[in-house]
Amino acid sequence: MRHLLELLDGDVEKIYRAASLDYRPRFTPVMRALRDHGPLSIKEIAAYARVTHSAASQTVTAMKRKRLVSVATGRDARARTITMSRRAKRLLPRLEMMWIETNAAAKALNEELPMPLDPILRCAIDALERRSFAERIREQGSNKVAPPKAESRRTSRDV
Repeated sequence: MRHLLELLDGDVEKIYRAASLDYRPRFTPVMRALRDHGPLSIKEIAAYARVTHSAASQTVTAMKRKRLVSVATGRDARARTITMSRRAKRLLPRLEMMWIETNAAAKALNEELPMPLDPILRCAIDALERRSFAERIREQGSNKVAPPKAESRRTSRDV
């Protein structure tokens, strides 16, 4: 799966570079969330983009370096409000056209496959959101491998 994602995102990134856009595919879910909902917190971006809080925060940091977003302290001093920059708003029409082309290419790829990727990936994501892969691994190993024993701490009195 990682290799598939590298192939897809790598080529999309090449297309952005060929169009002289300093933009990464991983920015798209954040851009769409901000476009559709206006200023958001990292937590809200993570929920809309369906990524972890950490991934959303790292992506926003990378986008800030490229002047695509601005970050301000929210109502709660711990929360930050992310806003699309003027630069990003100017890029948005070009990006939206590229997203349309990318979606058309994905549709063409799906038609070439024995079964389309989209529904399979959606089903896999839904299943993993219901029960994580880590839980599934633990279920497989619970009867076969004993959990590691906690090491006891020896003191000078134990000797």
